[in-house]
Amino acid sequence: MEPAPAKAKPQGRLLVSTQLDAKDELEERLERCVGIVQTLSNGLSEREANDALTASVCKGQQQHEEVCLGLFTLVLTEPTQATRCYRDLTLVNRDGMNIILVKINQILMEKFLKLQEVPRSQLVWLVKELVKSGVMGADGVIMTLMKQIAGGDISTKNLWLAENVLEILVDQKEWVLKSGMLIAMSVYTYLRLIVDHGAPNLLPLRQKEVDFCISMLREKFMECLIIGRDLVRLLQNVARIPEMELLWRDLLHNPQVLSPQFTGILQLLTARTSRKFLACRLTPDMETKLLFMTSRVRFGQQKRYQDWFQRQYLSTAESQSLRCDLIRYICGVVHPSNEVLSSDILPRWAIIGWLLTTCTSNVAASNAKLALFYDWLFFNPEKDSIMNIEPAILVMHHSMKPHPAITATLLDFMCRIIPHFFPPLESQVRQGVFNSLNFIMEKRVLAHLAPLFDNPKLDRELRSMLRERFPEFCSPPSPPTEVKMEEAASMDMDNHVLDKEEGCYDHTEAAFSDDEEEVNNKGKKREFRFHPIKEAVVEEPADITPWLDQLDDTMKEKVQQIQKTSDTETQCEVMQEIVDLILEDDFDTEQMSALASCLAELFKDHFRGEVLPEEITEESLEESVCKPVCLIFRNLVTMQEDNSGFSVLLDMLAELYQKQPKIGYHLLYYLKASKAANGKMMLYESFAQATALGDLHTCLMMDMKACQEDDIRLLCYLTPSIYSEFPDETLRSGELLNMIVAVIDSMQLQELMCHVMMGDLVMFRKDSVLNILIQSLEWETFEQYSTWQLFLAHSIPLETIIPILQHLKYKEHPEALSCLLLQLRREKPSEEMVKMVLSRPCHPDDQFTTSILRHWASKYDDTLGEHIKAQLIKNNNQPRKRQSKKVSSRSVFSLRSSSSKLAQLTLEQILEHLDNLRLSLSNMKNNFFTQTPILQALQHVQASCDEAHKMRFSDLFALAEEYEDSQAKPLKSRRKAPASSPRSRKGVAPPTNNEEESVSSSASEEEDSKPKAPKRKRKGSSAVGSDSD
Repeated sequence: MEPAPAKAKPQGRLLVSTQLDAKDELEERLERCVGIVQTLSNGLSEREANDALTASVCKGQQQHEEVCLGLFTLVLTEPTQATRCYRDLTLVNRDGMNIILVKINQILMEKFLKLQEVPRSQLVWLVKELVKSGVMGADGVIMTLMKQIAGGDISTKNLWLAENVLEILVDQKEWVLKSGMLIAMSVYTYLRLIVDHGAPNLLPLRQKEVDFCISMLREKFMECLIIGRDLVRLLQNVARIPEMELLWRDLLHNPQVLSPQFTGILQLLTARTSRKFLACRLTPDMETKLLFMTSRVRFGQQKRYQDWFQRQYLSTAESQSLRCDLIRYICGVVHPSNEVLSSDILPRWAIIGWLLTTCTSNVAASNAKLALFYDWLFFNPEKDSIMNIEPAILVMHHSMKPHPAITATLLDFMCRIIPHFFPPLESQVRQGVFNSLNFIMEKRVLAHLAPLFDNPKLDRELRSMLRERFPEFCSPPSPPTEVKMEEAASMDMDNHVLDKEEGCYDHTEAAFSDDEEEVNNKGKKREFRFHPIKEAVVEEPADITPWLDQLDDTMKEKVQQIQKTSDTETQCEVMQEIVDLILEDDFDTEQMSALASCLAELFKDHFRGEVLPEEITEESLEESVCKPVCLIFRNLVTMQEDNSGFSVLLDMLAELYQKQPKIGYHLLYYLKASKAANGKMMLYESFAQATALGDLHTCLMMDMKACQEDDIRLLCYLTPSIYSEFPDETLRSGELLNMIVAVIDSMQLQELMCHVMMGDLVMFRKDSVLNILIQSLEWETFEQYSTWQLFLAHSIPLETIIPILQHLKYKEHPEALSCLLLQLRREKPSEEMVKMVLSRPCHPDDQFTTSILRHWASKYDDTLGEHIKAQLIKNNNQPRKRQSKKVSSRSVFSLRSSSSKLAQLTLEQILEHLDNLRLSLSNMKNNFFTQTPILQALQHVQASCDEAHKMRFSDLFALAEEYEDSQAKPLKSRRKAPASSPRSRKGVAPPTNNEEESVSSSASEEEDSKPKAPKRKRKGSSAVGSDSD
């Protein structure tokens, strides 16, 4: 009987996965909870089952969570049981469905794209039921669900989601009207989606969306007013729809009809749109990718990321409208810190310039330019941020040299939008643009505007229009010496101008080679150039004047005390007083941002240089965490999470993190190094959730990346703690591992291996190690060798990762192959190992399979022989069964082993590898091919293969024939006597005793050798269809 085929990894019922994906931890946990619920309720009536579940949840918090999550998962995966399970859930839940709302939000933000069809439909059904039940917090889930409706996407799935969410909002209108934020968010979402749904087949859906938006805007206009100026931008795009046109006219000419408190469109246009609305039109996946590009991708290395993003989201005609959402998000939400701005991270203007160049429609291009300049039109320096207007001026500035047409079209747009945006408000628009340009000059985003406005690369008409519109900014620039001084004193935002004009949108490479030549030969363009002035900037005292005025008197006095003293101990005392002020009940949180800016500027020296002491002792570690900024960490550590001051202080730290990203890994260092923080590492998770990122994994990876760039010793010091405290974030992918192996040296690698051997560090686990090693195949050579060394330091069975052999090509992956070869050399071959080794394609230059088989043949010949026999028989049997029905011996070699679909192992492959092994062993005395199992298997194969393969592997099959001859000789000698007897001469052939003895003495040998005798005597006959086989 054949061995049972190996079972493929079972597919979960919640998420889509492949054979190579590690089992998702969330899915595993939910499946365990389903098992618990089924164990409790199987075989019981509905009432008895409900009693059993109720009794279980009463035992404790863990049981309550398990039962609720089990019922939740059954709702998602079993549509026929969904109604009953939801009813049971409402009966047994004890926390107002909070555990369910949290889990739904987690799935929507992290797993929605991976959900299978049934769970996706059921999730929307469940949200609808939660809304019907009036569950508190369901409005937050609806807003998260709306975020998954992608703009510029009219795929079936996206339209289905848009229609179903709209149905919930319309059916439960009374419930919607209770939440002002939900009203505003849903209006903002569907006003934007109406633009995408103009095709004839989508008009019914568009009409529903129009009716919903009109209803909300007319009934709850003041709630919609919180959207700000972007509400006008969205209404402009749909104003030609008849119902919308009526509303638009009321907005312009009869505002009191909409609300008595609404004074007119200017009230809307002067209100800045909150980040929440700008972010809600990007899916979580888009948002993550954009944040990654603006925080971790270096300028000049972004092409592959942009290509991926374009393929994924910007490749269709409908996606033209998405560019506006992306530009508004980048301008209004992505506000990098000064540290990032002064680094070589991909700047915002480069991404926006790239987006502008991908517009293929004139309408889309005009809308994209409007999105870029929208905050300029009514800019108020007291309310609006410089970060909202900075990208537009930098796109124009940096495009002048490589893409003058882009600069020209943007400048032309800026001039023409003033009279044409809304003629009655022309003077206000002119003032807004003037304020923007003035603030740009004041904040030194650019040293001068004259080189931009009066550049010879612009045509004469445009230059004339610019001089007419903005004469104040077209005066000749200061002398070069003064320009250089001004640049030296410019704010940190200008420090990132590293002459990135070259290739800024096509991004094939970042060209810096001709900078010096141009600076030397064209002195008149010095104002465009970045000068190496970092040392001068560092030496200047911190200027915190812009933020001091936003603090109350007491807080301002404390901050000024820190500014005046350089004594660390005194600064720590004052810092503690500031923390005490923050923790007071009457602390005004509005000044938190200004306070964070002051502290980030005052303590910037503390974030320079190495953090970890040269000699690590308890005393040196304690001394290293005695910095003023560590006072915030210390207070958080000593507080309870339910303390009201805890969240306030956490918000303060999150605000500081926005200004100074190094805070993240400094907090990790404090939690590891300080005695006071012993066992409090999970405080970092609370911190991550309080940040604008809101996600532990993203925050942790960004902080470790910053640490990697600043201090490799500290990275190695933190590594054991990070892996042990956050296993779910570190072990499921190779992201952190890649950061580590990319920078460590051989000594640090050896130290990490020692940590692994001592049990202090676990960098791999069985369920994800294969995925990580596959990811590592794209890394640099030393990084791969380091990864394999760290893997081998763990006690993970090699069989766990042996399937990686399917991915390895001898020319492309020599690092992984050499490490695997050395490790296989130490292992006793198992059936799985032999199968995977034999499944490698045969190539004259690829000696991997032959070398390891030769080693095993000399050390474990019996074991290897049995495993090879099993593979030969297994891969030969299936084709022979087919052959008996369709006499086609040719198909033997094209069929794969039934037990190994992944390995793609064929009989021909095995024979090729065996023939190579035979040649390799021919020059040494080795008995491998004299073993009975191998020879019997070769006989078995020879009996059913065609003449072409018999010829090709004739030397290999000759071994089997020699074995057959040696087994057949005794039998022939015993048959000679009866053959010469009279009875024999008369043609009578009764069975002889000799034959009976042969059968009884060697049944297995008879079985293998008998079919061969007629075959060798009469070569014209075939034994393929022989019954004796």
